[in-house]
Amino acid sequence: MAQQPVFDQDGDRRVDEEFIDDVTDAGEREAAHRERGTSRPITVVGNPVLHKECKDVTAFDDELGRLIDDMFASQRTAEGVGLAANQIGVDLKVFVYDCLDDEGVRHVGAVCNPVLDELPAERRILDDSNEGCLSVPGAYAELPRPDYAVVRGQDAKGEPVAIRGTGYFARCLQHETDHLYGYLYIDRLSKRDRKDALKQMAEREPRYPVVAND
Repeated sequence: MAQQPVFDQDGDRRVDEEFIDDVTDAGEREAAHRERGTSRPITVVGNPVLHKECKDVTAFDDELGRLIDDMFASQRTAEGVGLAANQIGVDLKVFVYDCLDDEGVRHVGAVCNPVLDELPAERRILDDSNEGCLSVPGAYAELPRPDYAVVRGQDAKGEPVAIRGTGYFARCLQHETDHLYGYLYIDRLSKRDRKDALKQMAEREPRYPVVAND
């Protein structure tokens, strides 16, 4: 991808070499992935693949490309804004996203082997908005998370990437990275709120295909 254009204090356009451009042609790129892919059912809480750290991606090949295409197709079917590989039963550290930030800008991309930056104390401003998850269908709960996030990893070709997000998009980056290390958002809730989220899930039918837990 091209480098992301930003502006300095004088309003002059410059290029921030650290972060990728995941905004340009976002719709076209998402559609291309989705149209090549095949939608798969979503795994839900209780499935073992969701509750352990996934394996690192080591082969950046056509098979990985097909997986990413399928993930975009699955994400669209489920009307999600982010999807981790273990949410379609694949034990690999890769997630995709198609997410608006708080300014309404659309971000689309895929990250392999993601790691979140540790934020300095002054950047840890918590946002306690509602959060949901395709693997906990129909349930929502307030969960404080930093309103700024930087995730680093690799793209589908194995090249280093860094993505930053604020607000809702920051929440998405944190949520999807959590998935690949075996954490669902409900694991970060109090016991009472977790129980309530699972009750919400039990009372509502998922609006997309899911894998039944045996």
